[in-house]
Amino acid sequence: MGMTLAEKIMAKHAVPNIRDVKAGELIFAKVDLVMGTDIASPLAIDVFERMDADRVYNQDKIALVNDHLVPAKDIKAAQLSKMMRDFAKKYNITNYFEVGRSGICHTIVPDKGLVVPGDLVVGADSHTCTYGAIGALSTGVGSTDMAATMVLGENWFRVPASIKVNYKGVLPDKIGGKDIILYTIKQLGVDGALYR
Repeated sequence: MGMTLAEKIMAKHAVPNIRDVKAGELIFAKVDLVMGTDIASPLAIDVFERMDADRVYNQDKIALVNDHLVPAKDIKAAQLSKMMRDFAKKYNITNYFEVGRSGICHTIVPDKGLVVPGDLVVGADSHTCTYGAIGALSTGVGSTDMAATMVLGENWFRVPASIKVNYKGVLPDKIGGKDIILYTIKQLGVDGALYR
């Protein structure tokens, strides 16, 4: 049997290059994009600085988006945004989305062509996996992994397994995609598709 789309993307990005990967294997892989928001990026920047890093692996492959704390609700929120802005300026981050020129990170990133089918993306946000809708393999990471990936351009991954879900019958009126996925989550459980 051939590889799944996720396995093909992992094999293409593996370091060193691997022809075949199998579900459950641990690999190192190069990423096409590291994405962070104004909530998680400041934590990653703090880790980055404690690592004594003096450069990012590629300023064109990092996207920093002000979207969770816009407009800033208080001084602390404004300081987080400033910390991200200062980091972007210091390291010449090409894809820094300033307050007032931003939006929802998971809309901006594909809209700007920063993620395309076949890409491998990490983001310090749990909804990063939504890029799977355009044929990318994307996953949320913590601040430490975000910092390490900004330095190295690669990270460790467990190759995900695939699951197949079959639906039978005819949908009643006014039932849409969200209803179907919520029903599926109810059947699988909230952890039923982890690493799948």
